[in-house]
Amino acid sequence: MELIDTNGDDKRFITLCGELDDYLNKIVGGKKQREKYDQYNTCTDIRDVLLIIENGQAVGCGSFKRYDEYTAEIKRVFIRKECRGKGYAKYLMRALEEKARTAGYLKAILETGEPLKPAITLYRSLGYEIIENYGPYANMPESVCMAKTL
Repeated sequence: MELIDTNGDDKRFITLCGELDDYLNKIVGGKKQREKYDQYNTCTDIRDVLLIIENGQAVGCGSFKRYDEYTAEIKRVFIRKECRGKGYAKYLMRALEEKARTAGYLKAILETGEPLKPAITLYRSLGYEIIENYGPYANMPESVCMAKTL
């Protein structure tokens, strides 16, 4: 397993984001159910991306972007199904946090959904706490927003 630092224009990242969207559509019952989230899940403005490479293939991704001067928003965390259970997501999150800390951010925030119980469990195990829904997710009761001091 190898970790690669790249950006939001990386075709491997874009491909994995498409797979993440397909996965989320299946969980919530179709693309129509997620339309209101589409505008918040683009690769636009994402400059900080990490990819997990296994046997020459990108099998996981995660990124963050500036939310405000002191806060990085974690975005697009995904591990392909066949690679889950290997600790990659935890490794990726820790690497994203370190990269954000090094960039000067003091806090990380993220949004996930109620149906994504394994993701919520992962984030809690890393020290994230549920917070009031922020920004665009404020009026989306199915969203679960979390934060951690870096």
